Amino acid sequence: MKRRSTLVALASLPAMAQPGRPLRIVVPYAPGGASDIATRLLAPELHKRLGQAVVVDNRPGADGNIGSAEVASASDGHTLLMGSVGTHVINPLLARRLPYDAVKDFAPVSLVATVPLVLVVNPAVAQRLGIRRLADLVLAAAAARPGRLHIASGGNGTATHLAGELFKRLSQTYLLHFPYRSTMSAQQDVIAGNMDLMFDHLPAALPQIRAGRLLPLAVTSARRSPSLPELPTVEEAGGALLRGYEASAWIGLFAPANLAAEPLARLQRDTVAALADPALRERMTARGLLVHGSGAAGLAALMAAETAKWSRVVQLSGVKVDR
Repeated sequence: MKRRSTLVALASLPAMAQPGRPLRIVVPYAPGGASDIATRLLAPELHKRLGQAVVVDNRPGADGNIGSAEVASASDGHTLLMGSVGTHVINPLLARRLPYDAVKDFAPVSLVATVPLVLVVNPAVAQRLGIRRLADLVLAAAAARPGRLHIASGGNGTATHLAGELFKRLSQTYLLHFPYRSTMSAQQDVIAGNMDLMFDHLPAALPQIRAGRLLPLAVTSARRSPSLPELPTVEEAGGALLRGYEASAWIGLFAPANLAAEPLARLQRDTVAALADPALRERMTARGLLVHGSGAAGLAALMAAETAKWSRVVQLSGVKVDR
């Protein structure tokens, strides 16, 4: 009778309050990227507040669609998604068929961080072409050598690709695009000199920049990054030609839409509280992330604004993907 009473009591608890049951956060990308970095930094803080283990589970594939679809259909009450502008804005704009609905299948928890991209060039290429700043790339290189400079990305339709498309459209330059299967693969080929340049996620690019393997020209955010305060924004460095340029990626925590109201509300409160912790914010900033804790409403509003923005870029650039 006592055991039965205990089982009944456990069954009545909110899903995320069941003792001994770890919370799993699915990262729909490979380890080492911005989403993975942010999740692994946030997980210990959520553990402190929720009182249960938090496991980070990388499920890469199909530009984030595989991991996102898994969480969308999860019903165990202990599975979350660290989504992104890719999974919740760009993929729905580009894919003919998605295995999930970015709005109906998820409940926003909170925006976690925005992720500036950084325009980086292979140092040997930069030296050979006399590229020391963004103006050199636009005026002396890209405009004078249309199609001769090769720009890599993490794949067709990714944030690293669309940032380049927006740059090309505003600067009126032509860079030959080469999509890779992942951003890390693209970065490795820029470092090796097989590609000339790329828009990379700042958290992933920072160690290579500090080691001198990549030359940064500008960040894509509206403001300079605290991680590289001496580096101008694309808008600053590009002047009138690139006025209004902004192409930051972002990372947000989502729950499946079927999560009960009580554990969802608690998760939202605890996530916002965790992101307000000064030590966590300092660790994230040091890795190139701009920390937010805007809650569910802020994340939902950002999704709507970003959908309107990137749908225009997709339309004008004619970007297409095979998925």
